[in-house]
Amino acid sequence: TLEDRATIANMAPEYGATCGFFPIDAETVRFLKNTARKAPRVALVEKYAKAQGLWRTAKSPDPVFTDTLSLDMTAVEPSMAGPMRPQDRVPLSGIAGNFAEHLITTFKKEDAANRRARLEGSEASIGHGDVVIAAITSCTNTSNPNVMIGAGLVAQKAVARGLKVRPWVKTSLAPGSQVVTDYLAKAGLDKALDRLGFTLAGYGCTTCIGNSGPLPDPVAKAITEADLVAAAVISGNRNFEGRVHPQVRANYLASPMLVVAYALAGSVNLDLTKEPVGYDRKNQPVYLKEIWPSPKEIAAAIAKAVKPASFRKRYGDVFKGDANWRKVKLVKGQTYQWDMGSTYVKNPPFFEGMAIQPAPVEDITGARVLAVFGDSITTDHISPAGNIKATSPAGLYLSERQVAQKDFNSYGSRRGNFELMERGTFANIRIRNEMMGGAEGGNTVHYADPNGQGETMSIFDAAQAYKKDGHAVVVIGGKEYGTGSSRDWAAKGPMLQGVRAVITESFERIHRSNLIGMGVAPFCFEAGKTRKDYGFTGREVVDIPGLSGELKPRMKMQAKVTRPDGTSFELPLHLMILTADEVAYYKNGGILPYVLRNLLAA
Repeated sequence: TLEDRATIANMAPEYGATCGFFPIDAETVRFLKNTARKAPRVALVEKYAKAQGLWRTAKSPDPVFTDTLSLDMTAVEPSMAGPMRPQDRVPLSGIAGNFAEHLITTFKKEDAANRRARLEGSEASIGHGDVVIAAITSCTNTSNPNVMIGAGLVAQKAVARGLKVRPWVKTSLAPGSQVVTDYLAKAGLDKALDRLGFTLAGYGCTTCIGNSGPLPDPVAKAITEADLVAAAVISGNRNFEGRVHPQVRANYLASPMLVVAYALAGSVNLDLTKEPVGYDRKNQPVYLKEIWPSPKEIAAAIAKAVKPASFRKRYGDVFKGDANWRKVKLVKGQTYQWDMGSTYVKNPPFFEGMAIQPAPVEDITGARVLAVFGDSITTDHISPAGNIKATSPAGLYLSERQVAQKDFNSYGSRRGNFELMERGTFANIRIRNEMMGGAEGGNTVHYADPNGQGETMSIFDAAQAYKKDGHAVVVIGGKEYGTGSSRDWAAKGPMLQGVRAVITESFERIHRSNLIGMGVAPFCFEAGKTRKDYGFTGREVVDIPGLSGELKPRMKMQAKVTRPDGTSFELPLHLMILTADEVAYYKNGGILPYVLRNLLAA
């Protein structure tokens, strides 16, 4: 279906592509009609696609590709992904083993693998791997009737057998479309989901981006006091460290149907292909295959419940907005009237002091090391995401402006405030800065004097201190720096903190281009070399001459690194600006000034 295609296309970054593409065909037209698009618009899409050679039928020749991949469909099996990266696929039958392995190798809990903690006010207890969040959430698959109806049918069958969600599991339902609640109700599935706690939380980004809300106090207390590695099973796109919830360290991505199943089971320590998801009223085991709907059942429910009228009702006048939206008072004018007291939206500084002609790029001299990171630092480690900790620089910023902690909301909701987002950059609770001995959290050591003792503080505070003293800063990293989704603030935030260069073994390509787009120079060590080969400790002073001269794509450069004892060494680097256009962006201080200057010159 087109809904399936949309899911696959939208997950392109997770499987290593820039975008996913499906041709326009009869299925596209079916979708447009079924979602109540107006007949002239549907006809125009088909006519335009055919005129442009974009229309595909069974008789159309295959496009010519530079490379092809083959997938044996008979080898496809039910799978999830986790516990901390969306590309780490795990077969459903291997989830328990996967978690057990990570419990020892990643979370270092071998000596306490069987630890359990009683929930205050209850006879229940929880341990490592127990599921404390089960969320049907995502912009991607929660608008797909196949899996949403499927989840409803799983719930319906489970309720019929008397199954209940385990008491420590926080459940939620946040569809990507208002139509979903309509067709779940029309199919008679909403009541079963409600019985299991999958009541409507709202529409849009929730658990996947960290808008999970707090865990129940007894659960949160048990996790903290026993230092448990709790689990979440969500139908979202991404599960990078520290993203879903600060107290949940093992996060698995699954279909909405499996989210319901794991809410019933309550643990990822079970093999749901063999072990029961629960026990019925007669204390008989109930297995996943017994509550799993057939394709025929799903198709019949979709045919009954998913109708164009729902789309017409919900979205026929979508641009008018609801009553609350229409009550918003606007100040008319050619430019936006900034509210200076707003903690949500601030006039960004990206064009401040911009001249018609760009100033010459300056060499990097006397730069301090802001942080030293290992491999696979994701854009979610770098970019502000999730809830705002009261004691963090961002939390203190809001408190100073008389915002109560209950009204902090999330970084995502305040992404229009550059002052807050700068404070949340590198603030991820799971990020590991090697200058801190590998301890988790967005801290570093600030060296006012490279020969001095140094002071531990947040990365933001250190960046501000270096900026106050007139020092640029650089970031050192390992392999796959910037992996994950694009995250514009993963480049904006470091630029605002004064980062002039990021030096790594390798970059994720989108983040590399985003750094250039914000005027930050990406460098790679020579092939085969790492930060460890050069013994980076964070006390070094870095000079990178040559940026003020003629820049060429992929040019080799020599940095000078000075140690605290006064000795220095030459550091060969490759400037990872790959095209002439990227050179132009960088010399303009980023893509935004570049575009504005071109507009002014037109």
